[in-house]
Amino acid sequence: MSRYARQTILPQVGVEGQERLAAAHVLVVGAGALAVPVLQYLVGAGVGRITLVDGDVVAESNLHRQPLYQMGDIGRPKVTAAAEAMAALNPEVTLTPRAEWLTPANAPGLLAECDIALDCADTFAVSLTLSDLSLAQGKPLISASALGMSGYVGGFCGPAPSLRAVFPDLPQTAATCATAGVLGPVVGVIGAAQAQMALSVLLGLSPSPLGQLMVWDAAQWRMSGFRFDSAPEPASPVNFIAESQIAPRDMVIDLRAEAPAPFSAQARHVPPEALPDLPLPPHTPRIVLACRTGLRAHHAANTLRARWPGEIALLALPGA
Repeated sequence: MSRYARQTILPQVGVEGQERLAAAHVLVVGAGALAVPVLQYLVGAGVGRITLVDGDVVAESNLHRQPLYQMGDIGRPKVTAAAEAMAALNPEVTLTPRAEWLTPANAPGLLAECDIALDCADTFAVSLTLSDLSLAQGKPLISASALGMSGYVGGFCGPAPSLRAVFPDLPQTAATCATAGVLGPVVGVIGAAQAQMALSVLLGLSPSPLGQLMVWDAAQWRMSGFRFDSAPEPASPVNFIAESQIAPRDMVIDLRAEAPAPFSAQARHVPPEALPDLPLPPHTPRIVLACRTGLRAHHAANTLRARWPGEIALLALPGA
């Protein structure tokens, strides 16, 4: 037990708390910059099982904020490289790598097997999918995002409101690390806070981080936060589906102007600005709106809802 002596001596942990950590199963979605401190601290703390899901590979432009990976890892699946590094850190922890994107098709089963989920993907589609399913399954979700010189982390679902309750309106456009940049330590601080929130939930510490949002502004050296325990859930949100869940009679619209062709023969290219004048067949059972991150699809759904009474679903195409 010498490995964990410095944390079991804490009255908030002790032998019983260490046993709870060893028996826990954590789902970590995303193996990028947020996941680096998350994995290191959860594995270091002796969390028994971790399932790591990410379909991406290591790139040289990742390394300034993902110091878990080495030059020799470039081009390798992130989950494979991370699993090897974590096995070297603590062989007592079982880390299962899943080299795939999280989708509404595989997410329910992955969530059902875990005690808590950590959203380290920092994408609209993944965050909302995890939040919707965590709320339905009653599973705690620790979700975070970081960009530029700031970021946030919060404890959602379980007994707390969902991500949609705190962020009911998405931005019209969204920058990424590739377009707006990010400093590595900023993401590291947010990821470390994610790990702390997860350990606090697993240990049953009070006050609970579920229902708590923290914001870190590194430019102004300021940290703030608030409780959102009573935030109301939005009515009838438009949910995401997986590509495999498209039905033959769906009307599928690919909103990606950056793609040379629709992602499937069933889809057709329609720019978002053309949606108000798009003819909508009256007997179409469902309209599926697709884009890379889910943001354009979300706003397109709001546009169509004013004149379409039927079902609308969203589809994100991160690897397409």
